[in-house]
Amino acid sequence: MLGRAMIRRLVALLLVLAVAAALLLVLWPQVLDLQRTWPTAQLVSFRGAAAVVAAGAAVVLFVVALVARPVRSLASSVAVLLLVFGAVSAGFVGARGLGRDDFVEAQPTDVTVLAWNTLGGAPGADRIAALAVEEGAEVVSLPETDAETAAAVAAAMEAAGLPMSVLTVAYDDVASSKPTSLLISTALGQYAVAVDEAGVAVETTPLMPSVVATPVSGTGPTIVAAHPQAPTRDDVPAWRDGLTALADACRTGDVIMAGDFNATVDHMAGLGRAGGALGRCRDAAVSTANGGLGTWPADVAPLLGTPIDHVMATRQWYTTGFKVVTDLDDAGSDHRPVVAQLSSTGA
Repeated sequence: MLGRAMIRRLVALLLVLAVAAALLLVLWPQVLDLQRTWPTAQLVSFRGAAAVVAAGAAVVLFVVALVARPVRSLASSVAVLLLVFGAVSAGFVGARGLGRDDFVEAQPTDVTVLAWNTLGGAPGADRIAALAVEEGAEVVSLPETDAETAAAVAAAMEAAGLPMSVLTVAYDDVASSKPTSLLISTALGQYAVAVDEAGVAVETTPLMPSVVATPVSGTGPTIVAAHPQAPTRDDVPAWRDGLTALADACRTGDVIMAGDFNATVDHMAGLGRAGGALGRCRDAAVSTANGGLGTWPADVAPLLGTPIDHVMATRQWYTTGFKVVTDLDDAGSDHRPVVAQLSSTGA
């Protein structure tokens, strides 16, 4: 028969193995295709914060190991696992980029894209427009922004010499839904959203709307203001369907996509093709060493937040500048704006 000491060692070993397995799944849920399931989707979102928490927990366990001899081996083993987890998590953040906001000198054919989930227009139309004008944005993606606010932003931009057309998609029959608006410079031509006989957008995302705008002339990029449903426990299926719909929108053609994706590049694993993060669309932040900076929530440090607001584009474009705007954290929205400068590849 096994002695008590042997049983304790076996139990401790099983606990260490269980912790190791759990940390591996949080670190890389893609290994079992769990990146878009609850609760791993939530746990993998905050890699920077996870690294800090893991390091703190490891310190506590090392102290426990020093003062509590009976659990010394178990506590120190778990502490080592946490340190490894924290180091690798921090490594992911660093590899995706800790922030580089230098822009190549803009060319006449470049397109500057601004995306900002405004939390119902909380910053106010004037402040939104001021940022768009300051950045010289030709495309402005505004999740959680109604048509009235978007029109006011467009009017302020036109007064500053940047005339914009406005497209808004709203789900009036979904109580929890919030509109998404898209402003496009008139210099890029006329754009339209495909609708059915009832006037409902044909291409969009479930529960929360996305705007898919195509050039009326047939020449120019399809422009998408993205806002799939957040992955709350009950809405994970709708969230997955939304990401799939956005990936499908980026399968072919010339596409620029921007907005609040409610997803990091980890969640998008398996939805990309031909080198893209989502469909054939490549992430502007990752390609410019900015992919580790969190855009939500705005009241925590960027390295501790989650990068769920993106600008993406197909191979017809490459990113010549990107930044997460951090000086508007007190503007009223819980998201940080992101700005990307896209240059044509000629493809």
